[in-house]
Amino acid sequence: MKRIILSGGGTGGHLFPAIAVANALRRLQPDVELLFVGAQGRIEMEKVPQAGYRIEGLWISGLQRSLSVQNLLFPIKLGSSLWRSYRILRRFRPGAVVGTGGYASGALLQVAAWLRIPTLIQEQNSYPGITNKLLAPYAHSICLAYDDARRFFPTDKITMTGNPVRDNIRQFETADRNQAFEHFGLSPTQAVLLVTGGSLGARGINNGILTHIDKFRQNNIQLLWQCGKLYYEELQAAVAAYTDTIKLLPFIDRMDYAYALADAVVSRAGASAISELCIVGKPTLLMPSPNVAEDHQTANAQSLVKRQAALMIRDADAPEQLYEAIGQLFDPIQSAVLRQNIKQLAIYDAAETIAQKVLDL
Repeated sequence: MKRIILSGGGTGGHLFPAIAVANALRRLQPDVELLFVGAQGRIEMEKVPQAGYRIEGLWISGLQRSLSVQNLLFPIKLGSSLWRSYRILRRFRPGAVVGTGGYASGALLQVAAWLRIPTLIQEQNSYPGITNKLLAPYAHSICLAYDDARRFFPTDKITMTGNPVRDNIRQFETADRNQAFEHFGLSPTQAVLLVTGGSLGARGINNGILTHIDKFRQNNIQLLWQCGKLYYEELQAAVAAYTDTIKLLPFIDRMDYAYALADAVVSRAGASAISELCIVGKPTLLMPSPNVAEDHQTANAQSLVKRQAALMIRDADAPEQLYEAIGQLFDPIQSAVLRQNIKQLAIYDAAETIAQKVLDL
């Protein structure tokens, strides 16, 4: 029996590709034994069991960019995570280890390299995270989604695969739209704008939407709004008078339903989000996060903008420009162009391609 460990998390952008690869591994090798390793207290500790997989947690977090007492604990956490990773690997004895980014995958794959266990890393972005850049010299195989990322990795290890996308997103068109409207408590007689800042939420998007909140009601546009758990309570009070047209949620579990009923989307420009948006083919406005390495979300967004596959504005411009830009998503001619062009960028089989690379190891 093949045993494989997958590690990735901290955000949905690192986690959901790992789950997609796990599902593909089970399809290709039904008797495979899979184990996830994540960071304690992060999104993976909840979402992986919900997806039907076992997970073990490491006591690990990243360095803070500002001076913080948390940084003093980093060496202790790192040592703890390396030791626990060693124990997990010696007990489970995997034939391969897969990392999709995040702090936990750094510790685990480093120990796997020391133990000479074959490793594969999957990088979602055009500008790689520090974890994957540090692991690259030890990895046996590296799967990329963007050509711009090639310069950071050894050429002979690279395979261009695209980003894995959750199974329910690839099959979103089979979702019952009537059930979707009922699930979220929205009306099928009015347009729906899906707003998402990713699994953790995005203050820039939330503030921009809040600035124009009256205009959505005036123009019969409902909002399905994933705001992030950090912002949920404050926004819940701010939209209390709009519950007839706004469904505010800290996190959306049924994204297949969300995409099924959405007429248009406002989203951050993380690589995993963009991969999903290409598959669902909705008119999209991207608001890149200004708080990421090398401003790589702007590069992600511009790769779509130059193909007329999405619109883009920056957080700083949202108070003045957001509603006008959203209006373009609902223009019949503009929306038709955006739908057609973004669908042409979709990659459906990335998870299967990566899973086969893992089995080949």
